[in-house]
Amino acid sequence: MTAGAFAERFLHYLRYTRGLELADAGPADHVAALALAVREALVDRAVASRKAWTEFQAKTVHYLSMEYLLGRLLINNLIATGLLEPAREAMQSLGLNLDTIADEEIDPGLGNGGLGRLAACFLDSLATLNYPAYGYGLRYEYGMFRQELRDGWQVERPDRWLKGGYAWEIQRPDLTVPVKVGGRVEWRQGRHGKNRPVWVDWRVLYGVPHDVLIAGYGTPNVSVLRLWAAEAPREFDFQIFSQGDFLRAVAERERTEAITRVLYPADYVAAGRRLRLLQEYLLVAASVHDVVSRFRLRYGEAWELFPTKVAFQLNDTHPALTIVELMRFFLDDAELRWAQAWDLTRASCSYTNHTLLPEALETWPVALMESVIPRHVQIIYEINRRMLDEVGSANPRDLDRLERLSLVHEDGEKRFRMANLAIAGSHRINGVAKLHTELLRTRVARDFAELWPERFVAITNGITPRRWLLSCNPRLADLVTSRIGEGWERDLDRLSELAHLADEAEFQQRFMAVKRENKGDLVESIRTLCGIAVDPGSMFDVQIKRLHEYKRQLLNAMHIIALYRRIKDDPSRAVTPRTFIFGAKAAPSYHMAKLVIRLINGIAAIVNSDPDVGGRLKVAFLPDYRVTLAEQIIPAADLSEQISTAGWEASGTGNMKLALNGALTIGTLDGANIEIRDAVGEDNIFIFGLTAEQGAVLTISGHYDPWSYYRADPELAAIIDTLRKGTFTPGDESASHEIWSVLMEHGDRYLHLADFRSYVEAQSRVGALYPDQRAWAAKAIRNVAAMGWFSSDRAIRRYVEEIWHLDQVKIGAGEA
Repeated sequence: MTAGAFAERFLHYLRYTRGLELADAGPADHVAALALAVREALVDRAVASRKAWTEFQAKTVHYLSMEYLLGRLLINNLIATGLLEPAREAMQSLGLNLDTIADEEIDPGLGNGGLGRLAACFLDSLATLNYPAYGYGLRYEYGMFRQELRDGWQVERPDRWLKGGYAWEIQRPDLTVPVKVGGRVEWRQGRHGKNRPVWVDWRVLYGVPHDVLIAGYGTPNVSVLRLWAAEAPREFDFQIFSQGDFLRAVAERERTEAITRVLYPADYVAAGRRLRLLQEYLLVAASVHDVVSRFRLRYGEAWELFPTKVAFQLNDTHPALTIVELMRFFLDDAELRWAQAWDLTRASCSYTNHTLLPEALETWPVALMESVIPRHVQIIYEINRRMLDEVGSANPRDLDRLERLSLVHEDGEKRFRMANLAIAGSHRINGVAKLHTELLRTRVARDFAELWPERFVAITNGITPRRWLLSCNPRLADLVTSRIGEGWERDLDRLSELAHLADEAEFQQRFMAVKRENKGDLVESIRTLCGIAVDPGSMFDVQIKRLHEYKRQLLNAMHIIALYRRIKDDPSRAVTPRTFIFGAKAAPSYHMAKLVIRLINGIAAIVNSDPDVGGRLKVAFLPDYRVTLAEQIIPAADLSEQISTAGWEASGTGNMKLALNGALTIGTLDGANIEIRDAVGEDNIFIFGLTAEQGAVLTISGHYDPWSYYRADPELAAIIDTLRKGTFTPGDESASHEIWSVLMEHGDRYLHLADFRSYVEAQSRVGALYPDQRAWAAKAIRNVAAMGWFSSDRAIRRYVEEIWHLDQVKIGAGEA
């Protein structure tokens, strides 16, 4: 498309969707019209994709996830469709600036962290690799909260991301799905004379789909992200309204639509738990109905074909009810026998585990589930009975093993174990890194892995290079292309061609010049967001991720205190200048995480204003961390903090993004850090701390005593004492004291004290290397060159080979 044609399309949408001429339009109008102009190209591609999938009767994967962290789509979609330069020229011809317009785009608040960003990367790769795919999620009216910092504390504000509409979505009311909830189960005589369970007295709500089109790069193929919004069966009760009780007349509508009002309602109260269960069931029931309806249109009642045409991927335990809903459909609607229904269900479903935290493995009270989906409770009990009968017949005396395998936790309140259900009902279970999968096999799901070892596979996560290099770091992308040519965007292994340039002085200079320019951009954002002036020549030491104790933002803070105290002891001490950059949100009910945010901001207030420091250390906690902010921070990072307690991080993808953009990693042997070390070489990464096995031995044996580390290390003891005294949280001394108590009185579950000295020594090596910019550049370039394996394209190919068994469909090429 020419720039002139694009300008005409833009003006068309400005007039006919916003009702404005160019002279009267504002920034919000510009971004909406521009998005619609690009969306038109995506719609044409989506229609062609659906047509090709139907013609080739292609097997399709359906990716179910409670989260999708899409980020802004405008620039990404312009790049994918090849319209970036025509759009830039068109805006310039109209007196507008494309980058300024793109900055007005909102960030969809549909996720919390790595789980949702991984899902978005996977949809990008599925589209780019020409695999038929649907993503399924929920259209939260208020997504992940907006974060403000007041007096160092996190304050949550509603994220009204839909306030001005969302130009990328296409509402599909014609595909609205009824979802049954509540009621009870009766036994009635079926058509073959046998009694059958019948779900009765249920009420209905509706799932209304809103489609977001995900463009493939360098291909016409488009994936569809279908987001469900809850809708009531009627607007309000006219009879009640006419009697004057206006609020009660709309109460049912409000209760129903609240289901998709907020991402992750607080589940520490009964109403929040019920709402969250309804969210998960709406996602599952509406998605299964949608998939089954599409299958029936193509193949009728040939259910034996179902697993050859349909794959469900459960992204963590949140969509585990997919297994039960499929069984309910096959048993109650299709009236299949149990054995056939179970075989079809298990052959169609696979499950990705994302956590080793016992408290993060979902369970649901049986009583609550009976009140919401009583038929499903019956089915889960029957799945459990048959599974335990089969296992118990082989070894009936091993009652402890049967209890661990059971889908029902019976100690105290009866609860369903959703991870056990997901494993039992899936033909493949995958971890998301080599270490994580091994710990999944040997710790979390040991009994299942011994029972069905062939079902467990390791597929390390990946990231899309289109967003995490080509789009977010155009300077580095241009430098890469200038030396190895185009095509690496779809074949990231080609980055290995940069390895021989790592010691080339000219390339090092250009590489570090790109980093300096990116750092200059971030300096301005830090000034705007935090009111802090930082030196772009300092080392940018970055930790950006969801705030959780096992990710150990606290350990990072302890190191900052150590450096600060060293300067206070000797203000003339030589210190490598550093800017410590944090970005993180704490879950609203996660008290300890909020205390750590308060501590980091307290440290920042003291360190940044101390004349003895002289600007050699700066600490910036950037508020409201999200995809858009990550896209600014990652290209500017020098050091990537991946310091989780070994054995607790499933994989991580921030580690991959930062290394791809030329940051060196300091980290433990945890999650995908292990594979990154193997890829880049031990000389190009800073590894410290206990291994997962060493940490497990220390904690499981009961021999871990944080006081022994305190007594043996005077510098560590002094840091711990500042926490006890509240030195860095003046006015909120109790906040710091609570952190001290968690470490020293409650056992330091995540081994901060055990790893402190090793971490500080590794940081000393970092500080010694950074002033040698040539040596630093060589290691950074080697990191970039080794990142090809961490593409989400590679991960998706593994899913296709190991789990889904899809065929590529080349749109418009006349062949599959």
